[in-house]
Amino acid sequence: MSLAPLEPKLELFDTHAHLEDDRFRGEVDQVMVRARQAGLSQILAVGTTHLDSQACLERARREPMVVAAVGLHPTHLAGLPEDAFGQVEALALDARVVAIGETGMDNYWKEVPLEVQEASLLRHLELSRRLNKPVILHCRDAGDRLMTILRDNCDRHGTLRGILHSFCGTADEAKQALELGLHLSFSGMITQKGNQPLLDIASSIRRDRLLVETDSPYLAPRPQRGKRNEPAFVVHTCAALAECHGLSLREMAQITTNNARRLLGLESAI
Repeated sequence: MSLAPLEPKLELFDTHAHLEDDRFRGEVDQVMVRARQAGLSQILAVGTTHLDSQACLERARREPMVVAAVGLHPTHLAGLPEDAFGQVEALALDARVVAIGETGMDNYWKEVPLEVQEASLLRHLELSRRLNKPVILHCRDAGDRLMTILRDNCDRHGTLRGILHSFCGTADEAKQALELGLHLSFSGMITQKGNQPLLDIASSIRRDRLLVETDSPYLAPRPQRGKRNEPAFVVHTCAALAECHGLSLREMAQITTNNARRLLGLESAI
């Protein structure tokens, strides 16, 4: 009697998680267990200050399935020490750091002037290019300004390698981001009721530029709405993205995981 071949293990890559957030304090070990059980093979732990960038790197050194991004979030720039970016630069040299950020532009929260955010963004872009590590970009209520900055930077220095994370912008912004060389990462936002316009945009994105993320502990997908988000829940986002592309969950998991590994220089894991 011949046995049916076993299906390959589902492999998911959460390209944006804030594992050092206070909401995970004392529980990260259990979060990692649930992530493995859900089929995650890798998680990109993303820094927002010099201190939690250091913590992300330390976790990546301890946890084989975690890699790190280091940077200063645009809404966290106020009150940082003068050498905060210098500390990020030093951390970025480590081999377990595979991306620069989270940086970008945020016009929703008003504590940090846009001019200050732009100056920080440009420093991150320069570091990304110098080290040949992709940049992680945040954008909230600042799409036009961010795209103008990125276009000018690309005109001067060539296309970008990076991720426009938790994308929830317009179709035109998606088109511009792809033209600049960026990948688009989708979060649990695409699972929420009433978000058909975002699903329509997601369905139009070329498959070699698609990524999935949780942005945990924020933005829990609809089946887990009201709960603290965590990497295991990325399966719901991947399923929604698969459906709008007419693919199976396994197919979309393979596509987005391979895309992430190529972008982040982890091809040996493919």
